Amino acid sequence: MITKDGRFAYEAAGDPDATPLIFLHGIGGAARAWRQQFARFSTQFRAIAWDMPGYGGSAPLASVSIAALADALQQFIEQLGATTPILVGHSIGGMIVQKWLAQSPKLARAIVLAQTSPAFGKADGDWQKSFIAARLGPLDRGETMKSLAPSLVKELVGDDPDPKGMELARECMASVPEASYRAMMLALMGFDQRSTLKDISVPTLLLSGSKDNNAPATMMAKTATFIPSAEYVELAGVGHLANLERPDAFDEALGRFLNSVATKT
Repeated sequence: MITKDGRFAYEAAGDPDATPLIFLHGIGGAARAWRQQFARFSTQFRAIAWDMPGYGGSAPLASVSIAALADALQQFIEQLGATTPILVGHSIGGMIVQKWLAQSPKLARAIVLAQTSPAFGKADGDWQKSFIAARLGPLDRGETMKSLAPSLVKELVGDDPDPKGMELARECMASVPEASYRAMMLALMGFDQRSTLKDISVPTLLLSGSKDNNAPATMMAKTATFIPSAEYVELAGVGHLANLERPDAFDEALGRFLNSVATKT
């Protein structure tokens, strides 16, 4: 589906009048990466997943930054008329949610920060530089997203990932436009929302994987201590792509949280 302004492609399922549950994918993802979650949650919610700007059928942004992506998220929500949504942000999607919430603290009913971080640190830090170089170097040397997809996905996952989920993960990664992948990687540089964690006033779930090297569980557990109403869940043996690696465990944790939010409100 496409929004009325023609800017955003998205998938949606469930009763249009139900509480909106918006899923935001990571750098190697797409709206379709959430289909397993749609199957589980569209009976209870209006499940919605966007193709991030520059992905799938969504128009790229003139200039890419986490702030610009957060503004785009607000415009997407307005286009859909999705009032007081619950947002589930994975990886960079979780960074976008944090930035959006800092600007609109009262607009969400609850948030889920899945395998994400409140900061990417200094733009000129050595770790940051080597992280970006490791990901963009192969493209500079003539590889393509399609040729890199199998190895990129393999590096991200933990123990015994679901074969169907892995197939979908490789397919999503292979179809990311190279320009968008590069722009999103560079948008991470300098991202830092640590100072706003204490201001998050909505129910929050932080979901980590014990084998995630990109958003380490120890870092996510620590992040949870700075958010007043946060709940923290660690999935054992899971890498960075929890919803695709172990969809049942991911859905179980998400379902428990969503039920607790429903009983609180």
